[in-house]
Amino acid sequence: MANTQIMTRPVAFRGGGFETRSVRFVGPMVFIAVLALLEWGARSGVISSLTMPRPSAVLETLMNLARTGLLWQHLAPSVERLIVGGTIGAVAGITLGTLIGLFSLVRAGLVPIVAAIFPIPKIALLPLFVIWFGIDEASKYALIAFGTFTPTVVSTFGAVDNVDRTLIRMSQSFGLSRWSIVRKVVLPGAFPGILSGLRVSIAIAIILLVAAEMLGASHGVGAYILEAGSLYDLERLFAGVAILSMMGLIVSWAIGQIERRFLAWRT
Repeated sequence: MANTQIMTRPVAFRGGGFETRSVRFVGPMVFIAVLALLEWGARSGVISSLTMPRPSAVLETLMNLARTGLLWQHLAPSVERLIVGGTIGAVAGITLGTLIGLFSLVRAGLVPIVAAIFPIPKIALLPLFVIWFGIDEASKYALIAFGTFTPTVVSTFGAVDNVDRTLIRMSQSFGLSRWSIVRKVVLPGAFPGILSGLRVSIAIAIILLVAAEMLGASHGVGAYILEAGSLYDLERLFAGVAILSMMGLIVSWAIGQIERRFLAWRT
């Protein structure tokens, strides 16, 4: 009897779960293409120089700022205010959001308060913070912290509340203490949602930083943008906007590094 050979064909793996993969250079290429299009439009006259400066002129302005030392003179106070105010707001928001998610009494007492203050535009409270804390740094720290605090509370509470209850019940059946369940099950399960909320909170903090510096600061990115706008200096104005964008990119990159470091278990 002749031997029969069975032809086999490998089957593609179907359990990826919409797993994302890293695609290098696409983001920078799109960014460069947009800048090149704006440069061409400004040089050819399609885009009026009265409304949009050339990206090369904005880059030259940034290089001049770095050369003269004005860049760090404006950037250092802004970074300090963002770090101090954002850290205070994020730590307080994560702590209170976790407590709301874990304890029914805290949830019953504080959720209505958080729901009442969350929709309030934080920029509208800037004059009130100036009255309370003065025109100096304290009012800026307080405004940034408050603006970071409320969305962080909401995102943390939602992340803790959405942790799979089956895992919690399973941990209880194995006799783990309440603190062990919180440390080993609840917080790791809520961590992705907390980090996603921090992305939004830090973006709001940057917006409030600019608003606070425009009102009462001699140095800072917001004060620099306000001065450039009053002089209708578009190169300097867009240079300040570019600095804010770079700050946002750095924060987003840092949060992404934290996700890759502590959330590798999701893959």
